[in-house]
Amino acid sequence: MANIMLMPKLGLTMTEGRIGEWLKKEGEKVVLEEPLLQVETDKIANIVNSTFEGTLLKILVPRGDKQEVKGEICIIGESGEDISSLLGKGISEDENAVERKIEVKEVKRENLDGGIVLASPLAKRRAREKDFELAQIIGTGPNGRIVEKDVLNFKSGPKVSPTAKNIASKIGVDISKIKKSTRIMKKDVLDEAQKNLRLSGINPCEEYIEMSQMRVAISESMIRSWHISPAVTYELKVDTTMLKAFKEQIKISYKVTYTDLLVKIASQVLIEYPILNCAIDENRLVLRNYVNMGIAVALDEGLIVPVVKHANAMGLRELSSEIRLLVEKAKNNELETDDLQGGTFTVTNLGTYQIDAFSPIINQPEVAILGITTIKDTVVAKGGQVVILPMMNLCLTADHRAVDGAVAAQFMARLKEVIENPALLLL
Repeated sequence: MANIMLMPKLGLTMTEGRIGEWLKKEGEKVVLEEPLLQVETDKIANIVNSTFEGTLLKILVPRGDKQEVKGEICIIGESGEDISSLLGKGISEDENAVERKIEVKEVKRENLDGGIVLASPLAKRRAREKDFELAQIIGTGPNGRIVEKDVLNFKSGPKVSPTAKNIASKIGVDISKIKKSTRIMKKDVLDEAQKNLRLSGINPCEEYIEMSQMRVAISESMIRSWHISPAVTYELKVDTTMLKAFKEQIKISYKVTYTDLLVKIASQVLIEYPILNCAIDENRLVLRNYVNMGIAVALDEGLIVPVVKHANAMGLRELSSEIRLLVEKAKNNELETDDLQGGTFTVTNLGTYQIDAFSPIINQPEVAILGITTIKDTVVAKGGQVVILPMMNLCLTADHRAVDGAVAAQFMARLKEVIENPALLLL
């Protein structure tokens, strides 16, 4: 007996999913709990296993399309089984095919300069009355058929051959800009394209790419954060001389990154300044005695923020190992829903991209995010002398509803103190 598989709910906030890829084709055998398809949610791509065993008879939602949770996505059953009753309206695939053939047969065909145009008899008569060429009219009926309203709404200009129209569409030439009172032919389109090239030096081209589910979620999240949080960004220059030396000393036994060190320092300092680590619940502030540190990871599809739980309680080696594991899982699309939840503060590092300063957007429902920039040798005045020091900018964005400027400044000053004297971590 054929069964309809539904879109699973892959997270507490999931309302719909986008089909990333079908791992099986129609007609192929499917084993129970075997990976069947990839579903993109607002945060990660998930591999969904089959809930039935048999043959994949029909894919109801093609790759790239969305379906709401508990919506129908495919039919699995015995090979050759009749699934007409499951396809809706009691119409089988064969009956649909017959209807499509009948519809096409009822359409009149007009052959102009080798181009086939589908048009209804009434549309054809109206076009003849107005001396319009059907090849110039865009049809809005079934299968692109030209209907009467298309002819009545058409504004006649110079007549265009189907070949010219086809070429213009492919190379991006606007036929309406071709100044010619007689029929526009292929040569006219190519001449216009050459003129455009001479004027611009390039061949203008626009490409439309649909956003991935992750990119849509990022967009919505950023807009929501921008409207929710009255954010202020604070920048502070920090001397990393001692931090670099500390990193070199400990790499003898364990290799850590600057991100590891700065996350460790920020986790410790946040315990001293819990207001930077809080959340806002209507008119209440939710203070915590722990830090769940979000680590921003850049992927081809967009930014994702896995969370290191209780980062403040970890030693540097354990923290570094956990960060490395989460980053690897993120890049291999192996993150689980729990890896992305519960963050209380976020660190984002653009230092490897040689960025000197930026204003990161708060990751809701947190109230602050710390941006880390590149370390650059900089001429500074120190102790009455001009010296060159490895300097780095810290960029803190904080929600002014919870974090006043004075508190943010104190937090940044403490960060600076520990970064410039990392031995304080041992106290």
